[in-house]
Amino acid sequence: MLPALVFGFCLAAGLASPSAAIAADSAKDSKRPTREAYTKYEYRIPMRDGVQLFTVVYVPKDSTRSYPFLMQRTPYSAGVRAEGELRYGVDWLPESLGPSREFEEAGYIFVSQDVRGRYMSEGVWQEMTPHGKATPAKGEGRESDDMYDTVAWLLKNIPNNNGKVGIWGISYPGFYAAASVIDSHPAIKAASPQAPIADLYMGDDSYHGGAFKLAANFDFYAAFTAAPNPTPLPKTGSEFDYGVADGYDYFLKHRTLANIAATMTDTQRELFMPNIEHDTYDSFWKERAIGPHIKNVKAAVLTVGGWFDAEDAAGPFIVHRALEAQNKGGNHALVVGPWVHGGWARGDGARLGHVKFDAKTSEWFRREVQFPFFEQHLKGVKPGTTLAPVTVFETGSNVWRQYDAWPPKPAKARTLYFGANGALRWQQPTATTTTTTGAGFDEYVADPARPVPYIGYPALGVPREYMVSDQRFAATRPDVLVYQSAVLEEDVTVAGPVTPKLFVSTSGTDADWVVKLIDVYPASFPSPAGERGGDVGPPAVSLGGFQQLVRGNPLRGKFRNSYEKPEPFVPGKVEPIKYELGQVNHTFRRGHRIMVQVQSSWFPLIDLNPQTFMRIPDAQPSDFKKATQRVYHAPGTASGLELMVLPNPG
Repeated sequence: MLPALVFGFCLAAGLASPSAAIAADSAKDSKRPTREAYTKYEYRIPMRDGVQLFTVVYVPKDSTRSYPFLMQRTPYSAGVRAEGELRYGVDWLPESLGPSREFEEAGYIFVSQDVRGRYMSEGVWQEMTPHGKATPAKGEGRESDDMYDTVAWLLKNIPNNNGKVGIWGISYPGFYAAASVIDSHPAIKAASPQAPIADLYMGDDSYHGGAFKLAANFDFYAAFTAAPNPTPLPKTGSEFDYGVADGYDYFLKHRTLANIAATMTDTQRELFMPNIEHDTYDSFWKERAIGPHIKNVKAAVLTVGGWFDAEDAAGPFIVHRALEAQNKGGNHALVVGPWVHGGWARGDGARLGHVKFDAKTSEWFRREVQFPFFEQHLKGVKPGTTLAPVTVFETGSNVWRQYDAWPPKPAKARTLYFGANGALRWQQPTATTTTTTGAGFDEYVADPARPVPYIGYPALGVPREYMVSDQRFAATRPDVLVYQSAVLEEDVTVAGPVTPKLFVSTSGTDADWVVKLIDVYPASFPSPAGERGGDVGPPAVSLGGFQQLVRGNPLRGKFRNSYEKPEPFVPGKVEPIKYELGQVNHTFRRGHRIMVQVQSSWFPLIDLNPQTFMRIPDAQPSDFKKATQRVYHAPGTASGLELMVLPNPG
């Protein structure tokens, strides 16, 4: 979902609208203009409670054969963005239709629908519509009911359909794709939730490890606002004027969540504030989690995600696990590539920033996976190859892998342990390998007035490349601990969750613990002269010694035992913490090193922790205190990083 402005609002960071997702890439390759092959119709389809949903249908002009429906449901408008404005009316057609040009050329009945309470649809819009809400208010609905009623209407009223329906969507539309196939209409034969939001608090857009994702949410809700409905307004998007060149400076100046929110308008705060106010995993978040409800799904499902999706990296895994666990015997496949949020829908997917993948991964997915999937289940076209249960791109080695399950069954848990003098080894520390002084820990002072940034260059919003960004800028700071392995003598492939298991203490009563897994390139790594990081803004660097972020995430320490009931630290008391950084599939190549960095801020990617136990939304500037943080690596308090490691071939 976040930030959702490139596609949804045609601004700087984005999401997919019904037809705009790959328009720029595919329109130039189309054989003929859309209006020559399709006729546009607009309908208001009645739901079971009388609410009417605005629905746009593009029907092939060739009526000599029947076509399946391919549908997207969206909160970002089913209208067409043209000439800098949002346009409604049957005379306005987009440059392209569907997920990629192959669909438009093959012939589908394309459907786009404004969900309840958004743009031209009636009803009440709800953030991540609760599926199991006991007493919905007037105008509220369930996404699966609205999809069921829409499908029934389409089958009856749109001629030349073949009786089969597919649904797809990226990010928020990905959530609607997942939620819409619960207790699904039997005509829905195929669904593809792509980067679906599954649980806003547990690792998707709003919170990671109990820490609020500040920069992305601020950027998103400055543009994504509630509006009276049905209405085509606002017709144009708008960017927030930070007044500075670097978000780090802007957010640090205002510091507290209350002060930051005060810089927004009342309209912008309306949807932004609930994310801040519900700072624990309470009923607000629980009833919006879609995973427990993904049951009675009759369609074949292709779930798609990106290893470098800064918004919804967790969602695809949550949805896929729920499909497998709660729909035994179903046809479910998971595909994860080296992509940013929605990156498989646009561009060629050959690189991200300075990191190259040696193949046009996005083009391959659109042509060889996504299109055959829908052709098979909606038209009966036999695919050239069988889609494996799990298809994932292995970064580092840059190859596609197929598995029967995720994580791969051969992967075994191994722990890299922190040691004295920044060592990182597979062996647990002993009394002779801790330190010569016997301290058995490393420490640093975390100062909220000088937090560790998450990128080494100025930027507004959240640059897409940050998830592979060079970490050398952080490694030199005194408030960042660095542990590094010896030069690898053979490849190490990690496939599955990455789990920090630390022993820590703080002089305060709360603390954030940010752990980053990093691939350190050899000093001799080739660096093309003068090459910048693509279109995402990082300055040119030497790739010799490049410290590529593989995965990083925080844990807000007060949630170390429960996300529902936070607990203070006792100053100076050593405590264990354990949490998940996320899923990875990466090979650290022979000649590289593995690095782990530990710090207590990641700003402004996440909000500042005052390091005083309290409700952070209520924090005042005086509540922010310096604290001394310790990470232990002695026998009995051995900190480390648990990885799921695949055996080397042969």
